[in-house]
This record gives sequence, structure tokens and C-alpha cells, in this order.
Amino acid sequence: MNLIQYIFVVIIIFILGVIGIILNYKNILIMLMSIELMLLSINFNFIVYSVYLDDILGQIFSLLILTVAAAEAAIGLAILIVYYRIIGVILTDNINMLKG
Repeated sequence: MNLIQYIFVVIIIFILGVIGIILNYKNILIMLMSIELMLLSINFNFIVYSVYLDDILGQIFSLLILTVAAAEAAIGLAILIVYYRIIGVILTDNINMLKG
């Protein structure tokens, strides 16, 4: 595969993440998965350009983004569990009940 095909795959994955956020704006779990999909496409883009330009900085930056994404997922899921224990359903309609 050449560079254009890789970039096309990156664009498709990113668009799937954006569509997941737009179409499922009521379900927090789907929104978190869509954000992770968008971060994955950005990481894939950094790795593709890093290999294409023969530079290691893109791969290092991709590892840093993966670390931040893992922390974001852990914190997001912890908040989601607390939200489910309080409300009993995972929807964004009653999100203002968490104000405290």
C-alpha cells in the first residue's frame, strides 16, 4: 500500500468516529468509544507519516497519545460507573443531576 491508501484508511476511521459521536449523542459509552476511534486514527496517521518520512518522532508522539488516551478512558469509565450507580441508566439526558 502506498501513502494515499493509508491516508484514505485514516480518513475513513476518523469519519466513523465523528459519525459515532453525532448519531449516538445520548449514549455516553458509544461516545467514549467514538473518541477512542478518532484518537486511534490520529495515531495511525502519525505512524504512517513517521514511516514515510523515516523519522521516529511520529512514533514517539503516537505512544504519548496512546498513554493519554488510556488515562482518558480509565477516568471516563470511572465517571460512567459512578453515573450509572446514581442514575441507573447510561444516557446523557440526565447528566445535569451530577452537579454537586
